[in-house]
Amino acid sequence: MRSDNVKKGAERAPNRSLFYALGYTQEDLEKPLIAVVSAHSDIVPGHMNLDKLTDAVKMGIEAAGGTPFMVPAIGVCDGIAMGHIGMKYSLASRELICDSVETMFMAHQFDGMVLVPNCDKIVPGMVMAAVRMNVPAVVCSGGPMLAGTYNGHESSLSQMFEAVGAYKAGMIDEANLEECTQNVCPSCGSCSGMYTANSMNCLCEAIGIGLPGNGTIPAAYSKRLQLGRKAGAAIMEMVKRNITARDIINERSIRNALTCDMALGCSTNTVLHLLAIAQEAGCPIDLKLFNEISAKTPNLCHLAPAGPTHMPELFAAGGIPAVQAELAKKGLLDLDCLTVTGKTVGENIQGAVNLNHNAIRPIDDPFSPTGGLQILWGNLAPNGCVVKRSAVAPEMQQHTGPARVFDSEDTAIAAIYAGEIHPGDVVVIRYEGPQGGPGMREMLNPTSALAGMKLDTTVALITDGRFSGASRGAAIGHVSPEAMAGGPIGLVKEGDSITIDIPAASITLNVSDAELAERMAAYVKPEPNIKTGWLSRYARLAAGADKGAVMQ
Repeated sequence: MRSDNVKKGAERAPNRSLFYALGYTQEDLEKPLIAVVSAHSDIVPGHMNLDKLTDAVKMGIEAAGGTPFMVPAIGVCDGIAMGHIGMKYSLASRELICDSVETMFMAHQFDGMVLVPNCDKIVPGMVMAAVRMNVPAVVCSGGPMLAGTYNGHESSLSQMFEAVGAYKAGMIDEANLEECTQNVCPSCGSCSGMYTANSMNCLCEAIGIGLPGNGTIPAAYSKRLQLGRKAGAAIMEMVKRNITARDIINERSIRNALTCDMALGCSTNTVLHLLAIAQEAGCPIDLKLFNEISAKTPNLCHLAPAGPTHMPELFAAGGIPAVQAELAKKGLLDLDCLTVTGKTVGENIQGAVNLNHNAIRPIDDPFSPTGGLQILWGNLAPNGCVVKRSAVAPEMQQHTGPARVFDSEDTAIAAIYAGEIHPGDVVVIRYEGPQGGPGMREMLNPTSALAGMKLDTTVALITDGRFSGASRGAAIGHVSPEAMAGGPIGLVKEGDSITIDIPAASITLNVSDAELAERMAAYVKPEPNIKTGWLSRYARLAAGADKGAVMQ
């Protein structure tokens, strides 16, 4: 066992003395030592319950013959960080989480680990560490929040942000805004739509690194604690059989995850995170694979923000196994991929049934014959950009309009709130990429303001930053290369015509090559927004969004 490096022999007597200082016994040290990496904190609603879940995981490990150790991980609440400098830290924190999990695991020579994350960057950061080290690992997320209520209907965080836009436009009053504020987020858990956190937790299940139920059992349900105990038992079996993270996550299972991504209508952020996970797993993928799989994968789910359903309904309908069972009917999954249950995907979904055709459409009656995400290319984005087409109104699938150009999210949101954006416009927000932001801020405030003002069916938004999974409308992000790296998005001028054609996977700045060459010759790169601290280091080392925005 790896842990023999810290507990066996006379040479390791000093090490053992420190385990005894922790209160562990000789009998404890004879067992496999398992890290339970918990992102519990008091500042993230999705993480406030992770202490109880961590305890359940530890109980499962002990019952299965292991010795658990809780070790911490950081986590940013994207909702609280939204709309100010804090959001610059969110994506960058993924790299810190990955590095810190590797540090704690390797420094203390654990035999395996159970990862207990929940929200946006924490999940991929932990998974990246697991495949980087290629050690036994199981993900056991904290689970989704229950849906809230607003105006007598189910709601979630996306409605909250849209309510701000409605308030700014005079469509609702302050009392309505406060009613929404008090009621949309009713419990612990990751916010209840198919936003980034729930997307990644579902994809952990689809890729095989999370147990069935990982993505959809609500945080407030006792079944979540039962899942924790099962995760503890599962890691012990993996250690015993020497099943490691790369046995689970590889080129075949990544294709399975992408297929489920398209069927579920996941967040555009999954593009960044799957690129990064695949890179760490030693089987890098490129953006073309997303469109290849999207072209043949029907979109089966329209959870918020794309539709009215929320995560508890997906769970009640049969969860990810039910989605996988639908996909399997058309031969769209590799059913022989190994999972952390010790069984294959095919074995896991045997007997799975779709119990609610409103939450999960049958494979023969999908919302659309193609997947929820689409990668676009063109002279505005030579290296690609991404849109959640399942959340785009039919009338905006193709659009041409004048560019309204802003060099930061802050100036764009001020113009939107001031009523300066009009039907037909194409809002361009640049210098918000991995290097330019730095940190590639999510643009939930602008997209939600447009939706709240009822402009999401007439106005497009393009950025080298990114969007929250709660964004809807013709919101096109991850434009690569970014403006700070010399990308064409930095050459767009106010009033330029831009054409978006989502079905054709194209995005075009309607300016001649000669004119663009003249603009490039006159282009002056701006000074970095942040010149000190951790973010300045991230800005210097960050790859483009088309490479997952990883630190190089």
